[in-house]
Amino acid sequence: MFFVDDNFAINTKRTKSLLRDIIAAGAQTSWVGQISANLLRDEELVDLIAESGGRWIFIGMESLDPVNLKDVNKSFNKPADYAAVLERLARRNVYAITSFIFGLDNDQPGVAERTLSEIRKWPPGLPVFGQITPFPATPLYDRLLREGRLTRPKHWLDFAPFHMAHTPKKMSIAQVEAEVRQAWRDSYNPKRTREALASIAAQPVAYKISHLTARLFFRGIYFPRHGAWGWLKLIAQHGSMIFRIFREIAARGIHVETAVPDVSFQTPADQQQPG
Repeated sequence: MFFVDDNFAINTKRTKSLLRDIIAAGAQTSWVGQISANLLRDEELVDLIAESGGRWIFIGMESLDPVNLKDVNKSFNKPADYAAVLERLARRNVYAITSFIFGLDNDQPGVAERTLSEIRKWPPGLPVFGQITPFPATPLYDRLLREGRLTRPKHWLDFAPFHMAHTPKKMSIAQVEAEVRQAWRDSYNPKRTREALASIAAQPVAYKISHLTARLFFRGIYFPRHGAWGWLKLIAQHGSMIFRIFREIAARGIHVETAVPDVSFQTPADQQQPG
């Protein structure tokens, strides 16, 4: 179940009340929600998320640069706190879908590697990347229009995911798009997936299945697989990991249907244009 509220815990008191009701009802459900990183400093809230069946939390981190965060009115995001927030979730077997935007006005070439180097220090999760996109009737769109920086003034009429609609300040359009592509490619190659699974080796097999399955599907947000051959090739690339999971299931005498986690989610690409 996906609570699609942009900030599910913005009214913390109400959210805690709802989660307590879910727990009291004994609801056997897994859920995903979108919550700002600053609200996840609340230990009681995180306890309730885990106990009520929260499995993945979508966090709009956007950037590691405080100047960029101020520009997009997200100064309440504190990059220095990101690792602690994700560790707090992971200790309870709740993991994060972390969203980043490239092409912000203070971004420079190398932003992908700088971001990835931090992500590699964090608990395993599902990072997603997009470019800043100016939508009509927003202050961003109006400012870029005044500055003459819009390159596709009616981009929403010709939807092209992962393509810039304006010229950034410190990078070219081609550079931003290359940084986004690098971030996706690095985050979802087989090596990174092996590292993610290795980091939760001590966890129940259900969590490993959840991570592997989610990573294969999230990879498809940027690198979609078309047809059976594409999926077979992708599965083959991850064959050793799949084999180890099934070997663990067999060794522990676990029925496959009970090993598969009760979790479903809608990827960001299903909801809206990236960024």
